[in-house]
Amino acid sequence: MDTVLIVGGGPAGLFCGLQAAGVGRRIVVLEKKNACGRKLLITGTGQCNLTHGGAVSEFLPHYGDHGTFLRPALMNFNNLDLIRFFADHGVRTITEPQGKVFPESRKATEVLDALLNCCRERGVEVRCNEPVQEVRREQDGFLVRTEASTYHADSLVIATGGASYPATGSTGDGYRIAGSLGHTIAPVAPALAAVMVDGYPFADLSGISFAGVTISLFRDTKRVRQHTGDLLLTHHGLSGPGILDLSRHILPGDELKVSFLPDMNRDGVAGDLNARIAANGTRLVRTVLAEYQLPERLVRRLVEMAGIPADMTAAHLAKEGRKHLITLLTECPFVVKNLEGFEAAMVTRGGVDLSEVNAKTMESRLVPHLFFAGEVLDIDGDTGGYNLQAAFSTGALAAKKIAAGTRR
Repeated sequence: MDTVLIVGGGPAGLFCGLQAAGVGRRIVVLEKKNACGRKLLITGTGQCNLTHGGAVSEFLPHYGDHGTFLRPALMNFNNLDLIRFFADHGVRTITEPQGKVFPESRKATEVLDALLNCCRERGVEVRCNEPVQEVRREQDGFLVRTEASTYHADSLVIATGGASYPATGSTGDGYRIAGSLGHTIAPVAPALAAVMVDGYPFADLSGISFAGVTISLFRDTKRVRQHTGDLLLTHHGLSGPGILDLSRHILPGDELKVSFLPDMNRDGVAGDLNARIAANGTRLVRTVLAEYQLPERLVRRLVEMAGIPADMTAAHLAKEGRKHLITLLTECPFVVKNLEGFEAAMVTRGGVDLSEVNAKTMESRLVPHLFFAGEVLDIDGDTGGYNLQAAFSTGALAAKKIAAGTRR
């Protein structure tokens, strides 16, 4: 009988285990914490955004530059397959208008219970409180040593997650193990993380949000990315899905420029604002700006940042003041101090180099019978269920190869 060891009891590891279970295979999941799925339980503020609606082909752009690597995994086990799996195991789901898919109960515990119950039903051994200390490649498999035991495995799956939310057990162990077996680790950093801003001017406006703003990323004065999404002002900087999704590309020292009027370009805003000012000369500048349906507190702050007195009327607004206002409305600049750290970031950017992993099987190109699943890979998705779908899909693909290769 073949022994398959899976390091990590998160969604990728558990799903790989239950999918690989079958005659001729002993499946053992090793989890370092005293319970599995700790990070799963806090996803979506405990509501567990499982996946996203829509065609699976639409998923690929939501993984940055590495989406094409996931194509075989997503085609093998897609979002509809995932929804069907959980429905078959008693977890009904609902899809929000924006496409996010949640358990109908809005409880991540229900999702984790379904995974663990299925593991038990299929004979998967789940062993908690067993952090892996050492992995060695042997001629006929792998020697894995934990604090409690030593195991021999015919196949090994690394599904340890990344380095975000370390309190849940994701502390980068998989990178250490993969590196010890000869794999290259792409530099890791927080992703899906809020941005801290140098000289941030909106600390007292925390909580104000905007739908569908345009966010441009500049590095060395050159625009390198542009993204449209929702924005949230925080006490220290910028957050919201638009910022979180862009964060995988953001570095300290970069400049973000936000258009609070995304349906109009700079020239359009200039022409429109000039027309409004000409038609409303006796009204206050901030009153004219309020017609753009922007929050009043933001309008007051932008007027202040433009150096315009609060009691100035439109007729008295000089050309330079108009230009400054137009810039703040369409290209409001923010210099990035840093991103939130791993303790707050939702996922990890970087990980096991994808060029060393077979995208069609999730097996290592360097070490036979070594597999990777989930966030330990150099893949991070947008908010909206894309990261959990990647975890389930890569786990399922690794399991498919493992099951096909079992010696009878």
